[in-house]
Amino acid sequence: MSKTVELDAAMLGLKSVGKLYHNLSYDELFEHETKNSEGQVSDNGTMMVDTGKFTGRSPKDKYFVHQLPSFENIAWGKINKAVAPEVFDELYAEVTDYLSGKDLYVTDGFCGSNEKTRKSVRFVTEFGWQSHFVKNMFIRPGEQDLEGFAPGFTVYNASNLSNKDWERHGLNSEVFVIFNIEKNVAIIGGTWYGGEMKKGIFTMMNYWLPLQGILSMHCSANVGAAGDVCLFFGLSGTGKTTLSTDASRKLIGDDEHGWDDDGIFNFEGGCYAKTINLSQESEPEIYQAIQRDALLENVVACDKGIIDFDDDSKTENTRVSYPIEHIENHEPSLKADHPKNIIFLTCDAFGVLPPVSKLTREQAMYYFLSGYTAKVAGTERGVTEPSATFSACFGEAFLPLHPTAYAKLLGEKMEKHGVNAYLVNTGWAGGGYGVGKRMSIKATRACVNAILDGSIENAEFDQTRWFRLNIPKELPGVDSALLNPRNAWTDKEDFDATANKLAGMFIENFKKYIQDGDDFDFTQAGPRM
Repeated sequence: MSKTVELDAAMLGLKSVGKLYHNLSYDELFEHETKNSEGQVSDNGTMMVDTGKFTGRSPKDKYFVHQLPSFENIAWGKINKAVAPEVFDELYAEVTDYLSGKDLYVTDGFCGSNEKTRKSVRFVTEFGWQSHFVKNMFIRPGEQDLEGFAPGFTVYNASNLSNKDWERHGLNSEVFVIFNIEKNVAIIGGTWYGGEMKKGIFTMMNYWLPLQGILSMHCSANVGAAGDVCLFFGLSGTGKTTLSTDASRKLIGDDEHGWDDDGIFNFEGGCYAKTINLSQESEPEIYQAIQRDALLENVVACDKGIIDFDDDSKTENTRVSYPIEHIENHEPSLKADHPKNIIFLTCDAFGVLPPVSKLTREQAMYYFLSGYTAKVAGTERGVTEPSATFSACFGEAFLPLHPTAYAKLLGEKMEKHGVNAYLVNTGWAGGGYGVGKRMSIKATRACVNAILDGSIENAEFDQTRWFRLNIPKELPGVDSALLNPRNAWTDKEDFDATANKLAGMFIENFKKYIQDGDDFDFTQAGPRM
C-alpha cells in the first residue's frame, strides 16, 4: 500500500467511517474487486464491470450551485443548470450521512500535467472498481506527493443513493451530479457510470483555467519525432482516441488538454476508449492496452471471459479505461510544444461533408464554435441511433463559461503560433445514415497522415458548393470519388437537397454567436444556402 497521510472521518467530512482503503495499488484493487464480486475477469486478466442501466452520462442531471462569485462567470441555461444552495446543502448532508460508517475507497490524484496549474483531487467512493477507474484516469501521484497530499477539490460518489425528493427540489430525476465551486466539492448520486467523475473534473478545469488565460480543450493530442504536435477535437465517437493513438507518433493524451504559454499538457493519466467493434487489426494499440490494470465497462463476455467486442446488447457505449503507460508509444511527460496542426473531427450523419478539408482561420473559428457532429448511440442515456447535433467547441456539455470565452483563446493562440486547421469527417459517405457507409478507419487515417506529413499541402484543391470548403482533388490512400462528397452519391439531386438542408441548420445554429460582437461574426466563413 502506498505511503499516505493517515485519514480519519473528520478529514473526509464524515461522521464516522468503517474501513478506509486509501490509495490502494492496482493489485490490491484487483483483489478487492474479485473478493467483493464487483466484476468478472476476462480471459487475459482484465477486470470487467457493469454500470447497470446507466451506461452513459446523465447531462440533464448536472447542476451548479447558484451563488456568488461563480454566478457571474457561468453561462446559465440548458447546459449549466442552477440549483439553490439550500438544495445542495440538503443533498450534501444526505450524501455524507449515507457514506458515514461505511467501508470506503479514497483515491487521490492530480488533474493537469503542468505542475504550475494542476489540481489535487480526492475521490470518495463505495466500490473498489470506482477507485480503480479514477486511478486509471487521473495522474497518479508519486510517494513524495502522497505524503503531503491536500485535496483542492473533493468528489463524493454515493452511486447507490437516489434523491427521492427530486420533484420538491425542482430537479430532473432521482439522479444528481452537483458542483459547488465555492466549497470545492461535487456530489454524485443515483448513477453508477464512472464517466461522471472523469467528466466532472474536466468540467471544473474548464471553469478554472480559462479564467487564468489558459485554454482548456476537449481534444486528444500526439507528437511526431520532429516535435510537431497535432490536436484532435471531437465529441465521443468521432475518433479522437483512435486517430491520436498512432504507432508512429507519441501519444500525449486522448481526451482532455490545456494550452498555456509553455505548450500543450494533458489533464489525465489514462485513456477512456470506446470498445464497440474493436479489433486488433483496426486499432492495435488500444486492443493491446486491454490487459491487467485496465478496466472494461459493459462489455459482453462468455463464462470463460472471452469478450465479444461486436456485441452491443448492453450498450454501444462499451468502454475501457487504462493507464496511459499501456500505450507503448506515449509521451512520458504528458506535455509537448505548441501545436502545428489542429484537426476538427466530425461524424456527419447526413453524408454531406467531405472526408478532409483545409480551413482558413475564419473557417476554423466557425467550425470550432459550431461543433457539428452526430451523437453516436450509447454515449448518452436515451440516444439509440446517431442524430445531428451542434456542440460548441466540440464539448459544450462540459463548458461552464460561454463558448466564445474558449473560442477567443483558441483564435489568439492559433494566430500567435501559426497553426494550421482542418476539418475531417469520420461519418458517412455516399448517402446519410442508413443509406451510405461509414468512412473506413483506413481512409480517415490516410487523410490524417497527409496532414501530419504535410503532403496535403501539395495537393490541388477544389471548393465545395454550399459549404465552400477547400478539398484536395487527389490524396494517396483515399478513393478520389469520396473526396468530393457529391460524387459519391448516386442521386445528385438528393445530395443537393440534403446539403442545402444541413447548410440551413448551420446558419440557424450560428445566429446565437453573432450578437456577441463583431469579433465573432464569422458567418461569412460558414455555408450558404
